[in-house]
Amino acid sequence: MDLGKLRSFVAVADTGSFSQAAAMHNQAQSSLSRQIAALEAELGLRLLERHGRGAVPTEAGQVLLGHARGLLEGAERALTDLRELQANPGGRVTVDLPPRVALGLSVPLVHAFRAQFPRAVITVLEGLSMALREQLIAGRLDLAILFDPPPAPQIRTEPLLREPLLLVAPPGSRLPARIALAALPQYPLVLPSAPNAIRALLDRALAPRGIVLQVAAEVGAVGTALALVARGEGCSVLPASALAAHPAGATLPQAPLGPPAIRNQMVLAMPVARPATRLLRETAQLLRTLDFRQG
Repeated sequence: MDLGKLRSFVAVADTGSFSQAAAMHNQAQSSLSRQIAALEAELGLRLLERHGRGAVPTEAGQVLLGHARGLLEGAERALTDLRELQANPGGRVTVDLPPRVALGLSVPLVHAFRAQFPRAVITVLEGLSMALREQLIAGRLDLAILFDPPPAPQIRTEPLLREPLLLVAPPGSRLPARIALAALPQYPLVLPSAPNAIRALLDRALAPRGIVLQVAAEVGAVGTALALVARGEGCSVLPASALAAHPAGATLPQAPLGPPAIRNQMVLAMPVARPATRLLRETAQLLRTLDFRQG
């Protein structure tokens, strides 16, 4: 049975009038009459007894009326549930972040996600940009934040933040206003070991100029490099946002590199082959609103 025909029948039965029911549904009375006549023909029963003042349900009409109300109420509940599902999508999304970004932004990201998507689940993982890029290419991740990834046709990226690299020195150091690239070998450096996006960016900028750095130590994470700088073990080359992840970062002497300046780029990346569900699209939009300079 067609829900539209049932809705018309219930409207006539409730109002006792074809004209009132037609006005309620904003349709011609003749069209309403045809719908009910078709319903009666489909069932092989007369549902309404017509009279000069309107119409009343027959015995068969009374039986159908109870069922019809239940069917229409069920259909309305289904529509309400589907609208609720559309407004608050469920499911699961995985967001992968570099460690120094995860340190500052995992809490605000999860807090904002739970407030916006109470029916969904977020998984926040950590990994270096190079490794995350490979997982994106393989289609194993939903979304990731990367630093300076080489282009790949399997992933699409959009820039979130560009920052100049800084020379960061131990407490009490006196630095010039800018550090020329040719002057970098004067400073003993604590640098992230390869593969690392900052290290790769620095090497790409210096190798064509024949500049060989004085590397005092290589470490696995930016936070460790900053801790060693704070202890006076050497300098490091990092973007400004990396300093926010360490308690002493803001107080360490620092100076931008250049000219020419060396700038890193943070991007939002997702696999091309992954279906862009509503939850995925809106999680990506949520990531765009975060303040990555605090990460």
